[in-house]
Amino acid sequence: MDEVTLLSPDGVAIGVLAKDAVHTTDTPLHLAFSCYVLDHEGRLLVTRRALSKRTWPGVWTNSFCGHPRPDEVMTDAVRRRALDELGLRITDISLALPDYRYRAVDASGIVENEICPVHVAIADGALSPDPDEVAEWAWVDPADFARSVDGAPFAFSPWLTEQLPRLRELGVF
Repeated sequence: MDEVTLLSPDGVAIGVLAKDAVHTTDTPLHLAFSCYVLDHEGRLLVTRRALSKRTWPGVWTNSFCGHPRPDEVMTDAVRRRALDELGLRITDISLALPDYRYRAVDASGIVENEICPVHVAIADGALSPDPDEVAEWAWVDPADFARSVDGAPFAFSPWLTEQLPRLRELGVF
């Protein structure tokens, strides 16, 4: 059973909790990450969350997300999760939004409450997504995708709708 790192409001680690127990209607603030994967042609990998996911099942989102294990180096966690969720090796991991944090409540009442640094990486090989994590995936033009998110934000994860404009402002894609 994986554990996640619980955080104080100022981002200091204050404990751990089993990953399965952390996401409830009263989710404590904890450490996570998001990652956006590009291919060598500049296309962005987007995924549709599996229908079995506890939070935001079936919505389209960034390439993948996860939680570093207590004391795990963040880039190691990003690499691990890319392999676990997508069966994908990644390179050139860079930190794009170090201070991103959000709180959102999905339709079932489950709360996401995370300090969630956002990374960008390059795909190094083919995908083999875990069907328990990913229902669908696509390589998309980032500008076309941004227009889709702007036009129908309700169809996408709340963290994606906040992160994508910030990443575009930074010129990430």
